[in-house]
Amino acid sequence: MAKEPNKFKLSTEPYKGVRDFYPSDMAVQNYIFGTMRKTAESFGYSEYEASVLEPAELYRAKSGDEIVNEQTYTFTDRGEREVTLRPEMTPTVARMVAGKQRELSFPLRWFSIPNLFRYERQQRGRLREHWQLNADLFGINSLEADVEIISMASTLMANFGAKQSDFEILINNRENIKSILAKEFGDDEEKTRQYLTLLDKKKKMGEEVFKEEEIKLFGKNISLAKGAGEYTEKIIETLHKIGIKNARYGEEIIRGFDYYTGMVFEVYDTNPENNRSLFGGGRYDNLTAIFGGESVPAVGFGMGDVTIHDFLETHKLLPIPKSSTQIYICTIGDVGEYANELANTLRKENMNVGVNIMDKKIGDQIKYADKLKIPFITVVGEEETKTKILKIKNLASGEEKTLKESEIAEFLNK
Repeated sequence: MAKEPNKFKLSTEPYKGVRDFYPSDMAVQNYIFGTMRKTAESFGYSEYEASVLEPAELYRAKSGDEIVNEQTYTFTDRGEREVTLRPEMTPTVARMVAGKQRELSFPLRWFSIPNLFRYERQQRGRLREHWQLNADLFGINSLEADVEIISMASTLMANFGAKQSDFEILINNRENIKSILAKEFGDDEEKTRQYLTLLDKKKKMGEEVFKEEEIKLFGKNISLAKGAGEYTEKIIETLHKIGIKNARYGEEIIRGFDYYTGMVFEVYDTNPENNRSLFGGGRYDNLTAIFGGESVPAVGFGMGDVTIHDFLETHKLLPIPKSSTQIYICTIGDVGEYANELANTLRKENMNVGVNIMDKKIGDQIKYADKLKIPFITVVGEEETKTKILKIKNLASGEEKTLKESEIAEFLNK
């Protein structure tokens, strides 16, 4: 009996809020990840990883029921355990540090590029799935540690090709702000929390709307004129001395997570077309204590791949995607055996080589290689199998070089 055709046509679109990465997209993504990894390692940071699944109670304890219920992918597994796809990495790394606190040698300089999930409204720079560089320094509560983290963030931007005029680093201190607010609200923790939440939204809502909201909530406008504080000023002064001139005090910088305990910072794009926060971080000295152990001082930041991609696109800093294949071997006639021998010889020289297996004319083979942005080709025919001398052609420039088989790898690896 003939099989009935499927009545329902499946969509080719990915799940809402996530992305497919075709090879050209993946080339850019690998560039972003590579720059992140190289920069973190240059500061002496070691890479770690963990499962994307965490017990939901980890986020309930840290962030509360509302965030878990409304902004995460949380479900009950077959063992009746409540599980969450991690929305951020900081609670995970705090759990890992707390779990082996007595075995680890402090200070710890760790980084990861985890896959993260948040169930929220999509907008520019924010999707439901993204990757993020997390860099954290555990075990030191000092100005030097805070400066190191901000310095890495600045170096990361420079390694992406950004000039200091392309972005600014805004720095604040949550404890300093809280001490100012204590004079306004006394011991009223709820009013302090409300003000910090409002302040976190100031950049988006603008000065006038912010002042209107202040009056609605507190009956007056509240002054943070003395908000920088000596510690923040010292950080900025130190950063300026080491050449990071685009660091300044940011009154509105507060960071949304309540676990931040001191210095906080955000990196902002200065281009009017993308004038927004790119990423940020700060000091969180008490997070490991939720696991029952001692508090470990910590400072770090997270840079998402979506916002940095938007920044690179805005500033025309995205790399031109290119093939990872360095050379494509075209064939004429029955020369497949030698073509594959040549390919394997070059692969042993750490080269990436593609070999024609299509029954197509030489012109079509070259067009295929060019479309895939493979930079070089060579053509193998009966003559080449005998002489082991080949012409290497640069598809972009059209230039050709005649080489012995033994000279090809050295030529292409220059």
